[in-house]
Amino acid sequence: MRLSSEEHGFTLIELMVAMAIIAVITVPLGNVVIAYLRTSDGTAARMAESNDAQISATYFARDVASVGVRGSASPYVLQQSVDSANSATWPYPCAATGTTPIVRFAWDDYAAGPGLATQRRVAYVLAGGGTELRRLACSGSAAPVSNVALAHDLDPSTAPTLSCSTPCAASPAVPATVSLTLSIKDPRNRGSAYTITLTGQRRQT
Repeated sequence: MRLSSEEHGFTLIELMVAMAIIAVITVPLGNVVIAYLRTSDGTAARMAESNDAQISATYFARDVASVGVRGSASPYVLQQSVDSANSATWPYPCAATGTTPIVRFAWDDYAAGPGLATQRRVAYVLAGGGTELRRLACSGSAAPVSNVALAHDLDPSTAPTLSCSTPCAASPAVPATVSLTLSIKDPRNRGSAYTITLTGQRRQT
């Protein structure tokens, strides 16, 4: 029988060259995948924060625009409708256990018809150890009929600040504009906190 002189398979040098080529291709590709995953996480977090800011700004602007409780007798002047001091004498309570009020609003809603006002009460509160902004909505009593989480990942080390076009705690407190500034921290703790400001302008005069 004639023996074949051909050898099937790879030599050690060929195998090493192949492994080197694979490494040259795999390492950069792996870095690209890792960078993509990190960017995707960051983008998702920023999108969530952006969504929180938009929702909070919409609710806040609408509530401030509605502010205004009027007296029951002519000339029906505006009464104190904004409370920023968490006053115990605030006549329009709206609260939930485990929350800390930042600002409270009240107004008369005449949706049912002339002379048929329903009193609306709203409180913006901190929850979750100061890391969450919630909006409580009440109707005629202190018990909330709605409790909505507006913003997450608040920086508990920086208290929200409230500013008004006239002193917020003045009586009667019916400022034309109200702004609330919040400090938001990076949920991944990879960057410094940043601020967002919610602003509303009162519609009633």
